[in-house]
Formats: sequence, structure tokens, C-alpha cells
Amino acid sequence: MIGVLEKITFYLLVILLWEFVYKLGVDVFKIWKVYIFPSPIAVFQTLWQMIKDNTLGIAILASMRRIIVGYSISLLLGVIIGFILVKFKYLNRNLRPLILGLQTLPSICWLPFAILWFGINESSILFVIIVGSTFAIAIATESGIKNINPIYIRAARTMGAKGFNIYLSVIIPASLPSFISGMKQGWSFAWRALMAGEMLSATKGLGQVLMVGRDMADISQVMAVMVVIIILGLAVDKLVFGRLEISVREKWGLERAA
Repeated sequence: MIGVLEKITFYLLVILLWEFVYKLGVDVFKIWKVYIFPSPIAVFQTLWQMIKDNTLGIAILASMRRIIVGYSISLLLGVIIGFILVKFKYLNRNLRPLILGLQTLPSICWLPFAILWFGINESSILFVIIVGSTFAIAIATESGIKNINPIYIRAARTMGAKGFNIYLSVIIPASLPSFISGMKQGWSFAWRALMAGEMLSATKGLGQVLMVGRDMADISQVMAVMVVIIILGLAVDKLVFGRLEISVREKWGLERAA
């Protein structure tokens, strides 16, 4: 309870500071115009208006549907590629540097390919999401398996485990912490790729609402969408990946169960 009150107090102070800076810059010193730096009141008013007319609800549903589909596919592909890199040393030596290089490539660089191959439609956005997050998950899977303490595997073999049983009972559980970190990184890459795709597409979504705000010079709408994106990111991190991490830590005895 104390932690919740502390966070609420902190964010209220941030909002008050934001309003104070706005008043100084716009009303007192006139450093910038209203359409350049919005007040928190205007942002929350815009946010409430988008909630009332269902603009925000439709955009969130469209964006979440895309990212869930795209991220699920990238998760499957990333795990498969990661296991292939572990299994085949030749591919690990030669393909892994290429995957590392592709991982550092900004997702927006894939948009020209997506548009030329699929056109400006749903498929192009999904392609950018998949490409944007698959490589991070693949590298995390490969690193998690490769960095397992060899003592675990030797102990399992001593106790009679062999073949797929070693993966099922030792390798996969031991690599879960690294894998979950890779899932989080892949999710963040997928989210950025989604925004990039939606901002250049006429389809519904948070990115499209963000671009409408820009085209209308409505900085309050732009900031309101950014706030929603931050809240969604925090919610997914807390409710999904946070719970996964706690579960794994409790399983391995690293954290006392609540």
C-alpha cells in the first residue's frame, strides 16, 4: 500500500511540474507557443474526448490485435531460429553475426520492403512487426541455452537423462530467465515496429491517431496518444512479463512466494 501511494504521489508531482513548466514557458516568459508544448490539462481533456467518442478504444483494439498476431509469429520463429543456431555450429558461426546485424537495424528500414512486397495494408504492418522482433528473440534463445551452466547438463546425464529429456527437464527451464528477457526486448521492438507501420499507413490504430494529431497540429492529441502507449507498455510489462519473471524466480527459489 505504501508503494502504491508513493508512486501516485510521484506521478502527481510530475504532472504538477509539467503544468508549472507549461505556465512559465507559455504564459509568463512566452518561450513557446501552445501548439508546441501542451499543458497536462489539455492532454487529459483530449484523452477524455477520444475515450468518449470511442476513437481511442477502436485504435487500441486495432493496434493490440496486430501486435499480438505479429509478436506471436515472431516468438515462434525466434525460438526456432535460436534452437537452430544452438544445434548447428556452422550456422552459429556464420549466421549469428548476420542476425546480430539485422537486430540493430531500425524497424522503419523494413517499411520500404514491406510496402513494395505487400502494399500499404495489414500484411505490410505485420511483416515489419515480425522482422522487428524475431531476431532479438532468436539471439536471446540462443544465448540463454548456450550460457547454461554445463554442470546442470552433466548432472542430468549422470542421472540417466538423454536426448529430448535433457532439453525438457534441464536446458529449457534453466534458459527461461534469459528467454523472458529476450521476450521483453522482442516485445519492445515489436511495439516500435507497429507504431512505425501504422504511422505510414492509413489504417486504424494508435500510430494513425498519432499522425492525425500531427497533421492537425494538435500537440495535445499527439501527447495523449504517447501517454496511452506508455500506459499500455507498462501494463503489459507488469501483468505479463513481470508475472512470468516472478514465477520463474519462485520456481528456482530465487524469490519468496507472496
